[in-house]
Amino acid sequence: MEFSKNMSYLGVGVSPGNVPVYHGTNLKVIDRRVRVAELVLRCLICGLSVLAAVLVGTDTQIKEIFTIQKKARFTDMKALVFLVAANGITAAYSLVQGVRCVVGMVRGSVLFSKPLALAIFSGDQALAYLNVAAVGAAAQSAAFAKLGQTKLQWMVICNMYGKFCNQIGEGIAVSLLLSICMVGLSCISAFGLFRLYGSNKAKNNSGW
Repeated sequence: MEFSKNMSYLGVGVSPGNVPVYHGTNLKVIDRRVRVAELVLRCLICGLSVLAAVLVGTDTQIKEIFTIQKKARFTDMKALVFLVAANGITAAYSLVQGVRCVVGMVRGSVLFSKPLALAIFSGDQALAYLNVAAVGAAAQSAAFAKLGQTKLQWMVICNMYGKFCNQIGEGIAVSLLLSICMVGLSCISAFGLFRLYGSNKAKNNSGW
C-alpha cells in the first residue's frame, strides 16, 4: 500500500497485476503526438475538401445540339450538389477544428474534458459518414452518366460532355481520398476519447 502511494507521487500508477502504468508525463507526450497527427490530417482534409468542391462546383461545358446550346453543370445532378455541400461543410468544420488544435498546441494544454472529446468524436464520425455517403451517391450517378442504362433508356451523357465528366471524375477521386482521411481522423478522435477513460482507470488503480 505504501509502495503504491509512493509510486503515485512519481506520476506512476500500479495496476492490479503490479505493472507500472504511466499517466503523467507520458500522457502529455502521447497527447502531443496525437495532436500533431490530428492537425496534419485536419489541414489535409480542409485542403482536399476545398479542392473537390472547386473541381465539381466550377465544372461546366456547353454543347451545341441542332443550333441549341445546352450547358452542363453540377446542379443538373442532385448527387453532385450533395457532394459539393458535403465538401463545403467538411472544409468549414476542419478549419474550426484545426484552429482549436493549433491553440491547444500553443498553450501546451492537454485535452482532459470528456464532453469536449465526445463532441469532437461525434462530429468527426458524422462528417466521415456524410462524406462516404456523398461519394457513394456521386460515384453511382457518374457511373450512369459514363455507361448509361439501356433498360431505363438513359443515354451515355459523357459521350457528349467529355470534359465535364472528366473533371467530375477528378472531383470524386479527391472526395474519395478525403473520405479515407476522415475515417482515419475518426480513429484518432476515438483514441483521444477512450484514453481519458483509460487514464482515469489507471489513477483509480494507483489509489487502490
